[in-house]
Amino acid sequence: MCGIVGAWGPLNDRQNVLANSRKVMKHRGPDSQGYWEDADANIGLGHVRLAIIDLSEAGHQPMVSACGRYVVVLNGEIYNHLALRELLQVQSQAPDWRGHSDTETLLAAIAAWGLETTLRSLVGMFAFAVWDRDARTLSLARDRMGEKPLYWGHAGEALVFASELKALRGMPGFNTALDKTALTLMMRHNYIPAPFSVYEDIKKLPPGHYITLTVEDCRQRNLPPASAYWSARQVAEESKSQALSFSREEDAVDALEEVLMTAIRGQMMADVPLGAFLSGGVDSSLVVALMQALSANAVNTYAIGFDEPAFNEAEYAREVAAHLGTRHTELYVSAQDALDVVPRLPDIYDEPFADSSQIPTVLLMQMASQHVTVALSGDGGDELFGGYSRYQRAQRWWDKRSSMPGLMRRPFGSLAQTLGRAWPGNGAGQLDKFGRLMHAEGSGPFYRQFVSYWEDPSAVINGGRLAPTVFDQPSGLPFSDHMMLLDTLTYLPDDILVKVDRAAMAASLETRVPLLDHRVYAFSQRLTPQYKFRDGQGKWLLRQVLYRRVPEVLIDRPKKGFGVPVGQWLRGPLKDWAQSLLDPAHLARHSVFNAEPVTKKWQSHLAGHHDWSAHLWGVLMTQAWLDAQSNEGLSA
Repeated sequence: MCGIVGAWGPLNDRQNVLANSRKVMKHRGPDSQGYWEDADANIGLGHVRLAIIDLSEAGHQPMVSACGRYVVVLNGEIYNHLALRELLQVQSQAPDWRGHSDTETLLAAIAAWGLETTLRSLVGMFAFAVWDRDARTLSLARDRMGEKPLYWGHAGEALVFASELKALRGMPGFNTALDKTALTLMMRHNYIPAPFSVYEDIKKLPPGHYITLTVEDCRQRNLPPASAYWSARQVAEESKSQALSFSREEDAVDALEEVLMTAIRGQMMADVPLGAFLSGGVDSSLVVALMQALSANAVNTYAIGFDEPAFNEAEYAREVAAHLGTRHTELYVSAQDALDVVPRLPDIYDEPFADSSQIPTVLLMQMASQHVTVALSGDGGDELFGGYSRYQRAQRWWDKRSSMPGLMRRPFGSLAQTLGRAWPGNGAGQLDKFGRLMHAEGSGPFYRQFVSYWEDPSAVINGGRLAPTVFDQPSGLPFSDHMMLLDTLTYLPDDILVKVDRAAMAASLETRVPLLDHRVYAFSQRLTPQYKFRDGQGKWLLRQVLYRRVPEVLIDRPKKGFGVPVGQWLRGPLKDWAQSLLDPAHLARHSVFNAEPVTKKWQSHLAGHHDWSAHLWGVLMTQAWLDAQSNEGLSA
């Protein structure tokens, strides 16, 4: 795991500028730094390294290909790089290898097969930039599921890219104008979805995409769109005509176990200490169980516990660890430990981000990084195998809507909204939400409304405006499959994976997500619904693989989630902090928020009328980020 940065085009003092960019990303790569430039071509590439594979100088980046044509900076891991080396050898296209790093393999593959063919052959998580010295083109690419971040855009006249925004902000000519569309979407989802970033001139490269830029592209402000080399949507839609059929349910369990074993075996490759997170839930327990089956030694596992029983799952993780025989470490943290993380969040997440489980995630990563350099997680199981309870709730509401004649939906929805707004109790929110869902046209907008926070996000942001997103793209999938696809396209890469990557990298820890191996995804999309949903639960087939190694009694219980009591804290120990950030005068200082709807929800929350903590957390994290940027500007 590493950090990458680069600039192409006119940029004064490029070498020192990119040295500073590397410095502010040192947490992503504390082991070494590297720089390469071609002054004639006006390009510089920078890299900070967290050494995982080939710890020698042979793995140092930026790296030049054996043929001398390509220069690459890579963040991530290519798990199948040894197999690719063998294939290159068979094809007589392998260079004389200098070491055994995956970066060297990537360069050799690009030199032999070209960029797009190479991308399709990779199994891994990655974001990289490759400079073609002959063609004078710069290509940027990101992994299929969006595990690794990549920002790109302009700073002055230069085309720039980096793993984190903080590496770009200090560049000469960087435009700090905020993207009001991004901020409006932030109020809807509590994260900023790709391709948007918080800044007007910077975008995120979407998962599964690459872009090749020419000298002419570099000179223009209107850059060409990125191209998809892989599409989760296409895989999902094509898989419906290729559904898997099993003569026995045990055959289905065997098939999934084989796919998972292949993914996990590949991700246990490392030249440094390795472990896994263990919450005691289905996904993390399954990953750890299969890791232990593949390992001759006890797997290192890590869990975090809380004093508040409603949020504590450490005891379950301990029981699973004892059953599997892992080397288990747990850390109990107090409310104060969690609260102490809050002031650090704007710097760690680098743009507004408001999934409150970011707090325990930061603490877990800090703890694990004291013992290992690489940790596997169970993320992705919910999106691929139907684990979120909201899928079944939304399905019930969708069925109610679908059973109602089309001409009745809008009038009925308007009536429900009117009653909801007049109702004094906690049921008001449900009535109002049901009313809004009745107005949704199609399954995408329906699910978007179901998972949204602010009812009218454009009214919360001054000058707020919305733009089409993945929710507006039509789909022929059944509603349950469409929900999972939408989460895979945006909630997973833009919330879950952002949360984990930034928290882990702040602690110089590499995380790997075997359930997001694209072969696991392809398998999950070919499963018919009965292999995902049974007896009011999701992830049926995943559970069956797990139950071969861990008894049901240790797993089957209500899911608590990985959260903290933010609603309570905003009325208690975080009240003064929140009050300061939400004060109308403070809101006016940054001119981003319309104070009226924010104040209304804040007062309602304080009075105990409704728990608006999720809505308010988005405003608070944005305000805290704006404060941090103001302070950074003053100290610069």
